[in-house]
Amino acid sequence: MSVWKLVKLNFGNNPAHFGELGIGMEETSDRVRSDSLFSAWVSNYARMFGKDAVEKLLQLFPTKEHPELIPPLRISSTFIYREVEKDGNKNTIYYLPRPLKFPINYPDDDLAFFKTYKKLNYLPLKIWQRWYQGQGFTEDDKNELENHREDKPEGKLATAETFNYKKACKTHQLPKIGIDRVTTATNLYHTGFVHFASGDGSDKNTAGLYFLVELSPEGEKLADKLQAALHLLGEEGIGGERSSGAGRFTAQWLDLPKIWQEVVNFKGGKFHTLISLFWDSNLQPDFLNNSSYEIQERGGWIVESQIRRQMVRMFSEGSVFTSSLLGKLVNVKPKEFTKHEIYRSGISLTLPINTKEEKDNDNCC
Repeated sequence: MSVWKLVKLNFGNNPAHFGELGIGMEETSDRVRSDSLFSAWVSNYARMFGKDAVEKLLQLFPTKEHPELIPPLRISSTFIYREVEKDGNKNTIYYLPRPLKFPINYPDDDLAFFKTYKKLNYLPLKIWQRWYQGQGFTEDDKNELENHREDKPEGKLATAETFNYKKACKTHQLPKIGIDRVTTATNLYHTGFVHFASGDGSDKNTAGLYFLVELSPEGEKLADKLQAALHLLGEEGIGGERSSGAGRFTAQWLDLPKIWQEVVNFKGGKFHTLISLFWDSNLQPDFLNNSSYEIQERGGWIVESQIRRQMVRMFSEGSVFTSSLLGKLVNVKPKEFTKHEIYRSGISLTLPINTKEEKDNDNCC
């Protein structure tokens, strides 16, 4: 029997730089994907407990050579949460990626509101659960999306903070000077940083990132060590520009709130939607039948060298499949790098959902 945990990352006033392939230093993502989180977490696990301990940990995960193994932990990508105060009560809003299939009861005549719907890349958990595990899309939802005004949002979707995802953080660019080590020539460049709402000023609402963890019985035995490594990661920082103090956080390791227990234990789902990246070397030809998915290229540099890791293509969060696979670690060590193996995590984490009737599911949304 596996155990689920929810981990909240509070960045306080610390900025962060989360790079993505192809966006350059001047831009930053607002979150960290599961493979990057896994790599950073395991690296700090190695720093705390040594080479033998981390090799023993990695040997527990399924790979191309050992697909039969059950991973000790499966993690989602990080997503935004907001602590919103209304009428003296503080409520936590967890955002999830909108699955790439239309929700239950989604109407065919959507031209009047489809542009507004399309912009909802992330949904509050309350709305996500209703649309994909509950009664589904309603006539009130349709009317609210048709008449939505950013300056005066009204209705159940607005009350659930559906349209306020961008209030969680702000991004800015910071000018920096690079100095050539040989010629001492200087070069001006800009780096993008994201700041999560910290409750300063007139807006007392706060925000940060969260992710889900599913621990196997073997993973539960390692929980204390994993938490210690995560604490060290918080002190060191996650993402880029850590030498400037970016990416530092404090972590809360929590039991699942009631609504999350309902979501992960939902039994009526015919589909599975990814909340992590996913890679597998042995997909059957029919796996993609009736699926809706996007592909994300993952690359980057090896930390201790100026050599790039091998590129790997993974299914991205929000992709929807008719079945759920565990995924595997993929070895991305380039031939010219000989110090040790380098793994990226394609271990998947999914949630069960229902979608609009199959005969209508001709298009990815």
